Amino acid sequence: MEEKGIKGLLIDYEYCTGCYTCVVACAQEYNWPEGISGIKVMEIVENLPGGKHYLVYLPFPTEVCTLCASRTKKGLEPACVKHCMAGCMKYGTISELAEEMGTKKRMVLYRPR
Repeated sequence: MEEKGIKGLLIDYEYCTGCYTCVVACAQEYNWPEGISGIKVMEIVENLPGGKHYLVYLPFPTEVCTLCASRTKKGLEPACVKHCMAGCMKYGTISELAEEMGTKKRMVLYRPR
């Protein structure tokens, strides 16, 4: 049974433009050394019929992501959510985000350990 109030991150990657603002915001928030980040943007090329291709950008938290615990304790959004230029990230309770996730097919839900 799920505990009430557990927070997570919903990513609507249909609208991610691959701007990497989430990566930069995380790096600046934590002063990560080069090559380490709490979020990475994966670039996926989907091959479509007729020789066409579809480019997908998928921002996804890494093993060092804490969902900005120090920020969220103060009632602030995680840095990646606050600075996402496409507005494709949302922070909230897992139950609320899971409900919203059912409305579209290009979404992923992240729940930290």
